[in-house]
Amino acid sequence: MRKLLELSLILILCSCHNNISKVTSNDLIKIDNQGVNIDYTDSKIGDTTLLFIHGWGINKTYWINQVAHFEKKFRVITVDLPGFGNSGKNRKTWTVEDYTRDIHAVLTKLNLKNTILIGHSMSGSIIVETAIKHPSLVIGLVGVDNLKNTGVILTPQIEKEWAEFYSHARIDFQQTVSQDIKNLFSPSTDTLIKNRVSKDILSSDTAIAVDCLENLDKYPFATKLKLLNKPLCLINSDYQATDTLSFQKNKIKYNLFNIGSTGHYPMLEKPNEFNLLLQQAIELIKK
Repeated sequence: MRKLLELSLILILCSCHNNISKVTSNDLIKIDNQGVNIDYTDSKIGDTTLLFIHGWGINKTYWINQVAHFEKKFRVITVDLPGFGNSGKNRKTWTVEDYTRDIHAVLTKLNLKNTILIGHSMSGSIIVETAIKHPSLVIGLVGVDNLKNTGVILTPQIEKEWAEFYSHARIDFQQTVSQDIKNLFSPSTDTLIKNRVSKDILSSDTAIAVDCLENLDKYPFATKLKLLNKPLCLINSDYQATDTLSFQKNKIKYNLFNIGSTGHYPMLEKPNEFNLLLQQAIELIKK
């Protein structure tokens, strides 16, 4: 019995190792945007492409549960946005437009077809802008725990508070950001996930992280979404409500999949439920 158990464990470990090797192989096409390297994984096989884009302060490894699940049916690509993970940091600006050009470089250099953009957190603005700028390269969008406050009006008071936060973060990133990280979690969020997220965010390049956040926070979703002519799905947790009234008021078509009580990282916190909802979103987009 013990030998059978050991053999089973060996087979499982070998299988996991093969899957990881498959999506992180070194025989990938080099991709850069104006000299800034873009690190990525690519399962390479599939008529429909799922392009996963991580959120602020984290990296492409946050999609590991989705890669393992969806690469059986789709071409699955994960990217490290420049400034984060293993991608380059050798530029001076970190705007939505910069990141849109990064994703466009991935789409064109890999000659991707039937691509669904899946963007977590701050990448909601990136996938929306990419679909607006390059509609022929994208068939649909899935936002992950984002686009929750599309109707927010940037009053002078809000802008003042944000400016103060950015200023403090540039002076003492660790202290300022540490105070807000706890707001990313729900009571149900596992401690290991909390520790992982905190470590990754606090290890970010301070200047890049703050510039990036400041630029992407101001993306005018209410205006931009009216220009979007692609199916839009949202997989959102309910630890902070999604402003559905704003979508209705602005006559923006969308489909909301509520994953329930998770924090800001549903793909890690409830991977099985998340994958099920993502599959439903994919099927809706492909109709």
